Amino acid sequence: MSAAPPLAVLGWDQTWNHHHLDADPERRWRPARVTLQGRDVWRVHDGDVETNLGVRGRLRSASGALPVAGDWVLVGGTSVDDAVIEHLLPRRSALTRKAAGQRTDEQVVAANVDVVLVCAPAHSLNARRLERELTLAWESGATPYVVVTKSDLLGDDLEETLDEVRVVAVGAEVLAVSSYDGDGLDAVRSLLPEGVTGAVIGPSGAGKSTLVNALVGHDLLATTAVRSDHRGVHTTSARHLVPLPRGGLVLDTPGMRELALWADEDALDAAFADVDDITRECRFADCGHRTEPGCAVLAAVQDGRLDEARVASWHKLQRELAYLARKQDVRAQQEERRRWARLGKEAKARTRP
Repeated sequence: MSAAPPLAVLGWDQTWNHHHLDADPERRWRPARVTLQGRDVWRVHDGDVETNLGVRGRLRSASGALPVAGDWVLVGGTSVDDAVIEHLLPRRSALTRKAAGQRTDEQVVAANVDVVLVCAPAHSLNARRLERELTLAWESGATPYVVVTKSDLLGDDLEETLDEVRVVAVGAEVLAVSSYDGDGLDAVRSLLPEGVTGAVIGPSGAGKSTLVNALVGHDLLATTAVRSDHRGVHTTSARHLVPLPRGGLVLDTPGMRELALWADEDALDAAFADVDDITRECRFADCGHRTEPGCAVLAAVQDGRLDEARVASWHKLQRELAYLARKQDVRAQQEERRRWARLGKEAKARTRP
């Protein structure tokens, strides 16, 4: 059997080939994958070499057009000195959140991910945060898995802890991993065969980078090589796509203190599939699941089938998504008004003598 082409090892397939042809019929540009996203610098791999590049100015001016780690891009230029990212290919999946702060902006954390490994530290499990992370993972279009890290710290309590996680991680497989003694690493590796990309998310201190180091087989350097202008990229604040020695790729992400949702009701239904299933048994189709008679959710809480705190978290995330939708609608209306105002000014300018 012949070896896979270098781009295929990075996840390139026939679909990307079609996107390349659509964007660049004359094939003037070469495809590459973004492996590291820093401040005003992107490291890309074209199947042969990795290079630190900038982006063409038109990508900076287009809303949401800047590449992120995991993206496929087209690179122009005839030499290393004049190479630049010219075009961003359509994303197959995107792990996103609401950007920190008051503005209603989407922040893409990782692109073209097939598997999301949600790391939950065994010594400090946070069920409510895990529910948020799983909602984002389901929204991305990738397949989520929960990885209970530092499992060696649990001893005889491991199975009990895994059962607690499974109550929260409905629909997602739960794995126990110890990067210290290697337990569970082969199960994670099996999720990342050649051409498959996984993203590792979770709070700071969850052991994400340690897990990546264990999968790679050595410690990654904290800082990558600097560019000619002496600007480096620090991996603790950057998203880093790393090839694995046995195939596949894994994308390390820094811990995120603020994890505001950027998702829809479908993602929430997937993350809370157990609650969503029970809502179908309610007497009224528009049941708010709070005080209504014949509410199956309330009955499930009373008889112990659903955890009260989980249902409260479900309500909270519903309110957050509803608020996000309202803000997005207001913003869309404001942008539409600005667009018509701009068109009106342009029309007046054209008709002036």
